Amino acid sequence: PGVHGSLARTHPPATLASAALRGRRLEPPPHSLHPARDSFPAAGCRHFRRGVMSHRSVHRIALSRASRGNARDHRRVLAQDHKRHVKRATFRDCGRRCVYCGTALGLEIATLDHVYPLSRGGTHDPGNLVAACQRCNQLKGSLLPVEFFARYPWAGSNFMRYARAVHRTLKRGARRAVSLAFAQAA
Repeated sequence: PGVHGSLARTHPPATLASAALRGRRLEPPPHSLHPARDSFPAAGCRHFRRGVMSHRSVHRIALSRASRGNARDHRRVLAQDHKRHVKRATFRDCGRRCVYCGTALGLEIATLDHVYPLSRGGTHDPGNLVAACQRCNQLKGSLLPVEFFARYPWAGSNFMRYARAVHRTLKRGARRAVSLAFAQAA
Protein backbone atom coordinates (compact mmCIF):
# COMPACT_ATOMS: atom_id res chain seq x y z
CA PRO A 1 0.00 0.00 0.00
CA GLY A 2 2.81 2.44 0.61
CA VAL A 3 4.88 1.58 -2.51
CA HIS A 4 5.02 4.38 -5.04
CA GLY A 5 7.19 5.16 -8.09
CA SER A 6 8.75 2.80 -10.60
CA LEU A 7 8.54 -0.39 -8.48
CA ALA A 8 4.77 -0.24 -8.37
CA ARG A 9 4.54 -0.15 -12.15
CA THR A 10 7.01 -2.95 -13.03
CA HIS A 11 6.07 -5.73 -10.58
CA PRO A 12 2.54 -7.21 -10.62
CA PRO A 13 0.92 -7.84 -7.28
CA ALA A 14 1.79 -11.24 -5.79
CA THR A 15 -0.95 -13.84 -5.89
CA LEU A 16 -1.23 -17.24 -4.26
CA ALA A 17 -0.75 -19.06 -7.62
CA SER A 18 2.44 -17.21 -8.51
CA ALA A 19 3.83 -17.75 -5.01
CA ALA A 20 3.19 -21.50 -5.27
CA LEU A 21 4.92 -21.78 -8.67
CA ARG A 22 7.94 -19.72 -7.67
CA GLY A 23 9.97 -22.68 -6.37
CA ARG A 24 8.89 -25.27 -8.99
CA ARG A 25 10.36 -25.77 -12.45
CA LEU A 26 7.88 -25.49 -15.34
CA GLU A 27 7.84 -28.40 -17.80
CA PRO A 28 6.23 -28.52 -21.23
CA PRO A 29 3.09 -30.57 -21.69
CA PRO A 30 3.81 -34.21 -22.74
CA HIS A 31 2.18 -33.93 -26.18
CA SER A 32 4.62 -31.27 -27.55
CA LEU A 33 7.92 -32.43 -29.04
CA HIS A 34 11.23 -30.75 -28.40
CA PRO A 35 12.73 -29.98 -31.86
CA ALA A 36 16.28 -31.14 -31.05
CA ARG A 37 15.48 -33.95 -28.64
CA ASP A 38 12.40 -35.82 -29.83
CA SER A 39 11.91 -35.41 -33.59
CA PHE A 40 15.48 -35.83 -34.93
CA PRO A 41 17.99 -38.71 -34.86
CA ALA A 42 20.14 -39.21 -31.79
CA ALA A 43 23.41 -38.37 -33.59
CA GLY A 44 22.06 -35.00 -34.63
CA CYS A 45 20.91 -34.30 -31.08
CA ARG A 46 24.29 -35.19 -29.69
CA HIS A 47 25.96 -32.68 -32.03
CA PHE A 48 23.26 -30.13 -31.33
CA ARG A 49 23.68 -30.38 -27.55
CA ARG A 50 27.47 -30.11 -27.80
CA GLY A 51 27.16 -26.94 -29.83
CA VAL A 52 28.64 -28.37 -33.06
CA MET A 53 25.43 -27.99 -35.04
CA SER A 54 23.95 -24.52 -35.36
CA HIS A 55 20.41 -23.70 -34.32
CA ARG A 56 19.63 -22.50 -37.84
CA SER A 57 20.18 -25.86 -39.52
CA VAL A 58 17.60 -27.67 -37.37
CA HIS A 59 14.53 -26.43 -39.22
CA ARG A 60 15.84 -26.48 -42.81
CA ILE A 61 13.88 -28.31 -45.45
CA ALA A 62 15.10 -29.53 -48.82
CA LEU A 63 13.50 -27.79 -51.78
CA SER A 64 13.30 -29.27 -55.23
CA ARG A 65 15.48 -27.71 -57.91
CA ALA A 66 15.80 -27.77 -61.67
CA SER A 67 17.47 -30.77 -63.21
CA ARG A 68 21.19 -30.50 -63.85
CA GLY A 69 20.81 -31.01 -67.58
CA ASN A 70 18.84 -27.78 -67.92
CA ALA A 71 21.47 -25.84 -65.96
CA ARG A 72 24.23 -27.28 -68.15
CA ASP A 73 22.34 -26.24 -71.31
CA HIS A 74 21.84 -22.76 -69.88
CA ARG A 75 25.57 -22.44 -69.14
CA ARG A 76 26.39 -23.62 -72.67
CA VAL A 77 24.10 -20.96 -74.17
CA LEU A 78 25.69 -18.27 -71.98
CA ALA A 79 29.18 -19.43 -72.98
CA GLN A 80 28.30 -19.35 -76.69
CA ASP A 81 26.75 -15.92 -76.29
CA HIS A 82 29.83 -14.65 -74.44
CA LYS A 83 32.17 -16.06 -77.08
CA ARG A 84 30.14 -14.39 -79.83
CA HIS A 85 30.39 -11.02 -78.07
CA VAL A 86 34.14 -11.42 -77.52
CA LYS A 87 34.65 -12.36 -81.17
CA ARG A 88 32.69 -9.32 -82.37
CA ALA A 89 34.60 -6.98 -80.07
CA THR A 90 37.97 -8.45 -81.11
CA PHE A 91 36.98 -8.30 -84.78
CA ARG A 92 36.03 -4.63 -84.40
CA ASP A 93 39.24 -3.81 -82.49
CA CYS A 94 41.38 -5.37 -85.23
CA GLY A 95 39.79 -3.25 -87.96
CA ARG A 96 37.96 -6.21 -89.53
CA ARG A 97 41.25 -7.53 -90.88
CA CYS A 98 43.60 -10.41 -90.19
CA VAL A 99 46.29 -8.94 -87.95
CA TYR A 100 49.00 -11.11 -89.53
CA CYS A 101 48.43 -10.84 -93.30
CA GLY A 102 46.18 -7.75 -93.38
CA THR A 103 43.43 -9.23 -95.59
CA ALA A 104 39.88 -8.02 -95.04
CA LEU A 105 37.73 -10.56 -93.19
CA GLY A 106 34.07 -11.28 -92.66
CA LEU A 107 32.84 -12.24 -89.20
CA GLU A 108 31.98 -15.75 -90.41
CA ILE A 109 35.48 -16.59 -91.65
CA ALA A 110 37.47 -14.76 -88.96
CA THR A 111 39.02 -16.88 -86.22
CA LEU A 112 40.13 -15.86 -82.75
CA ASP A 113 43.85 -16.29 -82.20
CA HIS A 114 45.59 -16.24 -78.83
CA VAL A 115 48.73 -14.16 -79.44
CA TYR A 116 50.42 -15.84 -76.48
CA PRO A 117 49.18 -19.45 -76.96
CA LEU A 118 47.12 -21.21 -74.32
CA SER A 119 49.46 -24.18 -74.52
CA ARG A 120 52.31 -21.92 -73.42
CA GLY A 121 50.43 -20.31 -70.53
CA GLY A 122 48.39 -17.64 -72.35
CA THR A 123 44.98 -16.51 -71.16
CA HIS A 124 41.58 -15.72 -72.64
CA ASP A 125 42.00 -12.03 -71.82
CA PRO A 126 40.84 -9.59 -74.50
CA GLY A 127 44.40 -8.22 -74.62
CA ASN A 128 45.63 -11.64 -75.76
CA LEU A 129 42.98 -12.21 -78.47
CA VAL A 130 43.18 -11.02 -82.09
CA ALA A 131 41.24 -11.71 -85.28
CA ALA A 132 43.09 -13.81 -87.85
CA CYS A 133 42.26 -15.69 -91.01
CA GLN A 134 42.34 -19.46 -90.74
CA ARG A 135 45.52 -19.76 -92.82
CA CYS A 136 47.53 -17.39 -90.62
CA ASN A 137 46.09 -18.89 -87.43
CA GLN A 138 47.25 -22.35 -88.50
CA LEU A 139 50.59 -20.97 -89.66
CA LYS A 140 51.21 -19.45 -86.24
CA GLY A 141 50.02 -22.55 -84.38
CA SER A 142 51.46 -22.64 -80.86
CA LEU A 143 54.49 -20.46 -81.59
CA LEU A 144 55.28 -17.63 -79.23
CA PRO A 145 54.84 -14.17 -80.78
CA VAL A 146 58.60 -13.55 -80.79
CA GLU A 147 59.27 -16.86 -82.59
CA PHE A 148 56.48 -16.27 -85.11
CA PHE A 149 57.48 -12.69 -85.91
CA ALA A 150 61.17 -13.63 -86.21
CA ARG A 151 60.22 -16.32 -88.74
CA TYR A 152 57.67 -14.16 -90.60
CA PRO A 153 58.57 -10.43 -90.22
CA TRP A 154 55.78 -9.32 -92.58
CA ALA A 155 53.28 -10.76 -90.07
CA GLY A 156 54.87 -8.72 -87.28
CA SER A 157 54.68 -5.45 -89.19
CA ASN A 158 50.99 -6.07 -89.97
CA PHE A 159 50.43 -7.07 -86.34
CA MET A 160 51.77 -3.71 -85.12
CA ARG A 161 49.49 -1.90 -87.57
CA TYR A 162 46.19 -3.77 -87.02
CA ALA A 163 46.26 -5.18 -83.47
CA ARG A 164 45.07 -2.14 -81.57
CA ALA A 165 43.69 -3.66 -78.35
CA VAL A 166 46.59 -6.02 -77.59
CA HIS A 167 48.73 -5.85 -74.45
CA ARG A 168 51.58 -3.36 -74.79
CA THR A 169 54.18 -5.98 -73.93
CA LEU A 170 53.06 -8.14 -76.87
CA LYS A 171 53.32 -5.18 -79.23
CA ARG A 172 56.77 -4.26 -77.91
CA GLY A 173 57.93 -7.84 -78.40
CA ALA A 174 56.61 -7.80 -81.97
CA ARG A 175 58.43 -4.55 -82.69
CA ARG A 176 61.72 -5.97 -81.37
CA ALA A 177 61.36 -9.25 -83.27
CA VAL A 178 60.53 -7.50 -86.54
CA SER A 179 63.42 -5.05 -86.25
CA LEU A 180 65.84 -7.91 -85.46
CA ALA A 181 64.55 -9.98 -88.39
CA PHE A 182 64.88 -7.06 -90.83
CA ALA A 183 68.37 -6.24 -89.46
CA GLN A 184 69.52 -9.83 -89.95
CA ALA A 185 68.11 -9.93 -93.50
CA ALA A 186 69.99 -6.77 -94.50
